Amino acid sequence: MNNAWEDARKTCGSAVCALAREDERIVLLSADSGKSSGFGDFMKSDPSRYFEFGIMEQAATGIASGLATTGKIPVFCAIAPFVTARNFEMFRNDIGYMRQNVKIIGRNGGITYSDLGATHHSLDDFAIIRMIPGVVLLFPQDPNEIRAACKAMIDHVGPVYMRVGNGKIPNFLPEQDFVIGKGRRLASGSDLTLISTGPLSYAAIEAAEQLRAGGLSVDHIALPTVYPLDRELILSSAARTGKVAVVEEHYVYGGLGTMVSDLLAAELPTRVLKLGIPHDYATSGPYDEILKAYGLDAASIAASLAAFCGR
Repeated sequence: MNNAWEDARKTCGSAVCALAREDERIVLLSADSGKSSGFGDFMKSDPSRYFEFGIMEQAATGIASGLATTGKIPVFCAIAPFVTARNFEMFRNDIGYMRQNVKIIGRNGGITYSDLGATHHSLDDFAIIRMIPGVVLLFPQDPNEIRAACKAMIDHVGPVYMRVGNGKIPNFLPEQDFVIGKGRRLASGSDLTLISTGPLSYAAIEAAEQLRAGGLSVDHIALPTVYPLDRELILSSAARTGKVAVVEEHYVYGGLGTMVSDLLAAELPTRVLKLGIPHDYATSGPYDEILKAYGLDAASIAASLAAFCGR
């Protein structure tokens, strides 16, 4: 396992550009942030397949849909709230309703654009985009998984939304093929099912280790595909433990925790604890301090899970 830390945005941009150089159908779109998305070299080497729209996310989304009708595979990458909330109608109608083979990447997702405040946080993207039928939602957890997810995203025929964060994250998972709709079990246990997604899984791993040291057996499931859910993995774990906790960098409403709760309510009624950002405009400041303030650092996660289990 390579434990090196990498910039999530640059890793994603580099992976997309490498795929684009191998497949001439792939075209890249940006809204005034191509270099920040890691597309700088591609702009120079393949200018005919790079399209810059300025601050016009709605137009970029519609044109991406049009490009897809010609057999192209458009990849539109910009700041997460601006490619999900600002352009929602175009995402819903031009891409979702038309079932277009468009890939949209929301970078600086969650609260990783921490110092720019609530306008640049993306804590509702899973909630709103999963309301568009047929769109796959991805949130890879480490740099190696980002690279694998980019390939899976391109190979998948249909609309995909992938969220990546901002800043450096470690490689903490064994490399493996990325299969859309499938999670991975990071640890086996019988007292509690812990479900995490994205780079926050790194803190969740540490929290689970702290709990095991205290005698609590944690079944840790990581879901780099937020939708569609890995129903079999979730249900089999919940049946064994009887308690489920979901940790995510999203509002506690509408995100992965809500999707898991809906699944369990329908198939296997189970107690669920949702750990995320309260439904309010999140504060700004240093990223690690914000995570701690909202109880999403490893120690706080461990304490919340222990209390949930009556320890």
